[in-house]
Amino acid sequence: MTKIYRSRRKEVRAVDNITFDVSKNEIVGILGPNGAGKTTTIKSILGLLIPDRGDIFIDGRKVGVFDRWIYRNIAAVLEGNRNVYWRLTVRENLEFFAGLQGYKSSRLKDQIDFLLKRFGLESRQNDQVRTLSRGMQQKVAVAVAFIRNTPILFLDEPTLGLDVESSIELRKTLKELASENLKTVLISSHDMKVVEEICERVIILKNGRIIANDKIPNLKSLFRTIAYKIVYEGTLPEELMEKLRKNFLNVNFGKMNFVVEFRRVEDIYDLMDLLRSYRIQIKSLKAVEPDFERVYIELIKGGRAS
Repeated sequence: MTKIYRSRRKEVRAVDNITFDVSKNEIVGILGPNGAGKTTTIKSILGLLIPDRGDIFIDGRKVGVFDRWIYRNIAAVLEGNRNVYWRLTVRENLEFFAGLQGYKSSRLKDQIDFLLKRFGLESRQNDQVRTLSRGMQQKVAVAVAFIRNTPILFLDEPTLGLDVESSIELRKTLKELASENLKTVLISSHDMKVVEEICERVIILKNGRIIANDKIPNLKSLFRTIAYKIVYEGTLPEELMEKLRKNFLNVNFGKMNFVVEFRRVEDIYDLMDLLRSYRIQIKSLKAVEPDFERVYIELIKGGRAS
């Protein structure tokens, strides 16, 4: 698929000849920095934009712009919490969007009650959405996507506006609901913890092109290094810190701990000898796996891709 935006002065190739597929019931992340082509890709799949070249197929059906079939089979949370009506209550939003899908709210009472409880919205179910915090509004938006009971979900920044505790809860809920209800889910997010915990595979875009399309463990293995986190007692002398920086590949200091990367496995013996020479008391030593946020940054910077 290719999508080009044209003006009198210039031409912008927002999406440049990309191809990918998503299996039924798979949870996939679509990632990339601002301007990478994520929004154009998603809106094209949803039939909101017409690609200049290429076709889009969903469940074997070629889809077109403003295709009614899409709206019956795909629910989306786009640009945060904009898919809800702010002057309706939480429950009324769920009833309204279920009605648009052709369901009678009376028949969905148990499902609505279930989602209200699952998303922690029971106590606010009779409040207008406009009176809720941004994080609560975001929960309503995601619940609305689920009440439509479509086989495919698009979630754009599903944890936007949530505090840390609420974000953790929503990540857990999303993964459970997607698995329990056998949903095909595409997630776009700048929160790498959301992506790493929920998605089975990621597609990373940069400058309109796909630079990575693989399972997260496979991408992490590309940047795996020999690294350990050392927790110690007391303080490190400045002289020792300088020697650590000089003698080892990469050292990041924290409060009473540091993470060190080695070129060779046997370099850990040199580290132990150095710490022993300064009488540093080690409380713990643990191997460190690369986190997905670092992998993503390395790929965007131009590192290795699968």
